[in-house]
Amino acid sequence: MTCKLRLVAGLASLAVLAFPIVRAAAQQQVPPAPAQTAPAQTQGAPSQEPATPAPAAPPVFPKPDPANFNATAPTKDVVNSFLQESWGYDDSRVWQVQAIMKTSLDGYSKVVVYIGDKTGKQKPSALQFIVLPDGKHIIAADEILPFGEHPYAGMRAELQERANGPYKGAASKDLELVEFADFQCPHCKEAQANMEKLATDFPKARIVFQNYPLEKIHPEAKRAASYGVCVAHQGGSTAFFQYASAVFEGQDGLNTADGATLTLNSAVTKAGLDIAKISVCASAPATDQEVEASVKLAEDVNVAQTPVLMVNGRQIPVSAVPYDTLKQIVLYQAKLDGVAVQ
Repeated sequence: MTCKLRLVAGLASLAVLAFPIVRAAAQQQVPPAPAQTAPAQTQGAPSQEPATPAPAAPPVFPKPDPANFNATAPTKDVVNSFLQESWGYDDSRVWQVQAIMKTSLDGYSKVVVYIGDKTGKQKPSALQFIVLPDGKHIIAADEILPFGEHPYAGMRAELQERANGPYKGAASKDLELVEFADFQCPHCKEAQANMEKLATDFPKARIVFQNYPLEKIHPEAKRAASYGVCVAHQGGSTAFFQYASAVFEGQDGLNTADGATLTLNSAVTKAGLDIAKISVCASAPATDQEVEASVKLAEDVNVAQTPVLMVNGRQIPVSAVPYDTLKQIVLYQAKLDGVAVQ
C-alpha cells in the first residue's frame, strides 16, 4: 500500500497503531475464552428453528504471572499509558500487559501484551516488543518506534520546528498534519483524496506538504519536488497545491524524462506561473538543498516510505488506513493534545 525505499518493509510507518494489522513475527496465539455449550434438546421434543447465536464475548486473558514482572523499567503504568495513547482511538480494543521481563542485556526489557476486542470477533493474540535503555524507544518487528507515556511529543516538537513546506488551513501549529509524499509515487496520488477530506473536516488544522522523493525508484520525483519548491516560493501555498494537483493528475507523464518535462511545465502553467523562471529556479543549488533538507527531516522522524502523515507527531500510513479510521485517529490525537478541532 505504500511506495517503499527499501525492499523489506517495516512497521515504522504504522507507528504502533497498526500492531494488530501487521503481525510481528514473534506473535503468538492466546487461547480464546471457552465457547459456551448449547443446551441439549429434550428427547422427543419438536424440532425448533436454530437459535440465534449468542453475542460474542470479550476475550478472557490468562492471569499474569507476577514472576514475569522482574524488570525495573518500564512500569506497567507506563506501558498502559503508551498503549492508551497508541490504541485509545479504537473503543473496541482491549489489552492486558502480560509480562515486563529482564533480558540478557542490561537495560533492555521485553514486554508482552495480550490484545483482543470487546466484540470477541477477532482471535486474541500476543505482541512482544523490546524497550530500549533510554525508555523512549522500542524495537518491534525490527523497527525502532517511539515509546513512553507521551510517545509522540518529541516528534511533534521536531515537526513544529522544521516542517516548513507549503500548507493549507490554519497558521497555528496546534493541530499539525504533515504529509511526506513523492510526486511519482502512485499511492501518494491515491492518498490525495483523503488529504482533501481532512482539509474539509479539520479547517483548524495546518496541513503541510513535505517533499520526500524516493529517487532510487522514482527518477523524476526529485525534479518534480524542485519545481514544487520554486512554485511555492514564487506563487505561495495556493499556487503550490494547484501545481501538486496537476502533477498528481498527470503522474503517468513522469515515467520518462521528456514526459516529465511536459507534465511539470503544464502543472506550472496551471498554477499561473512562468515556466522559464520556475525551470531556472529548479536548477539552482539552493533549491536542491531545500529538497534535501525535507528528505533529511523525513529520515530524522523515521519516515521510510510514502505517503506518510504525521498527526502532531504520530505517524500514519495515510493510504493504508480507511478514511473513517484516519479521521478517528486525528480526533483522538487532538483530544490528547488538548486541541479544539471545531
